[in-house]
Amino acid sequence: MLLYVLRRLVQAALILLGVSAITFALLYILPADPVRQIAGRSATAQTVANIRAQLGLDQPFLVQYGRYLAGLLQGDLGRSYLQRTDVASLIGSRLPASLLLMAAGIAAELLIGLTMGMFAAVRRGGAADRALMLGSFVGVSAPQFVVGLLLLYVFGVQLRWLPISGYGTPAHLVLPALTLGILGAGWYSRMMRSSMIEVLRQDYIRTARAKGLPRATILFRHALPNAILPIVAMIGIDIGVFMGGIVVVESVFGWPGIGQLAWQAIQRVDIPIIMGVTLVSALAIVLGNLVADLIAPFIDPRIKLR
Repeated sequence: MLLYVLRRLVQAALILLGVSAITFALLYILPADPVRQIAGRSATAQTVANIRAQLGLDQPFLVQYGRYLAGLLQGDLGRSYLQRTDVASLIGSRLPASLLLMAAGIAAELLIGLTMGMFAAVRRGGAADRALMLGSFVGVSAPQFVVGLLLLYVFGVQLRWLPISGYGTPAHLVLPALTLGILGAGWYSRMMRSSMIEVLRQDYIRTARAKGLPRATILFRHALPNAILPIVAMIGIDIGVFMGGIVVVESVFGWPGIGQLAWQAIQRVDIPIIMGVTLVSALAIVLGNLVADLIAPFIDPRIKLR
């Protein structure tokens, strides 16, 4: 187990190195000029040149990337061009909000998606199965801002049950988490349905039925632990996706997470923040998958980590 974890950590370091190199290269060749954003449209050519030299953006790509990588190895994510603040501090101030929304969103999509998938598998081929799979297709296809605005209008404006924006109380978390839950539940329900149908065909399930075990015992004790393995892997991926890819949801509900920070940085070509958020999101994906792999043997002892 220890050797496996060490090997995966080395792989994670190489992945992060590749992500940093590719992202830095793409930002380097962008036609947008961050110096112009800092200096303003009325700045003289000399002022622009001075700022470019101060930031080191007049140097070759390899020199710039080498300097960034050297700082990264010391835990320095750089300094925001426009906010004049360490990127690590900016991300750290918004990370708790992102982690909270991530946890609530994953919980919501699991609760909705697994329930739908199990019910559809048990009622395979029936009207309920078709209706649930149609609902999952709609959930997967619906744009984030449409679902978010619809929930906002119904529960925030019309019914006035929940706040329409902000951060700080459990009530503020409900609508953003529910939006993410509805959007992600479609994937989980379809995956759970397929996996559960496959498990329900196995011989040990037929044996359990022949023994006269209660239906709930067969589903939750025998079928669910084996059917849930693909779901665990999907959760590992969702951790990284939610960390940096829920910009729309955060914008709709005014949620102060790192996704919104990244979007603001993209609009202003603030390269250090873009790099920092990208690396944090990549790290979350890598660690999420590692945790999912480590949990899998506890769910199914037949899985061996080597």
